[in-house]
Amino acid sequence: MLLESYSLEIFNSECNPGAMSVHCFAHLDQDVSEALPYLNSVLGGFEYIKDPPSVTFRAQGKLITVHGRKIAVNALKDEAEARKIVEWLKREINAAWEKKGEIKPSFEKAPRPQLIEVLKLLPKTNCRKCNEPTCMVFAAKMAEGIKGVGDCPPLDDAARRQLGAYMSRFKLDD
Repeated sequence: MLLESYSLEIFNSECNPGAMSVHCFAHLDQDVSEALPYLNSVLGGFEYIKDPPSVTFRAQGKLITVHGRKIAVNALKDEAEARKIVEWLKREINAAWEKKGEIKPSFEKAPRPQLIEVLKLLPKTNCRKCNEPTCMVFAAKMAEGIKGVGDCPPLDDAARRQLGAYMSRFKLDD
């Protein structure tokens, strides 16, 4: 096991102290730098920095950056959610490290869905049934992995299949 322990730091945004969400840093007691290219391959990071190594990706509706000795997670409800996500990441890091012989390490960012391509496949009615103000906002959230194909009620079966096929080419939050 590469990552065994960490300590959590929970804090409010300095630029928006009245925000309802919190952020967290997980300060890692072990250095996971060598596992990051494998984690990037498994989770499909949309940003990979080689020096110093870090990978950023979106998972569980959160923006997460993993550094060698720290994990940063934004927009959390509370400490319980922070612990849940960091524990999930701990398992992912250790699994990627244990299976590194079977994983081709990736030092590149994963391809991302193009906003305009997603928008082309939506009904473009701005009906708000998805709880977003416009189809453009919905498409942006879908491209970021926050919304999924099933979150657009007006899509007919054919459009749902077509959009699902397009989105399946990308590693996004499940």
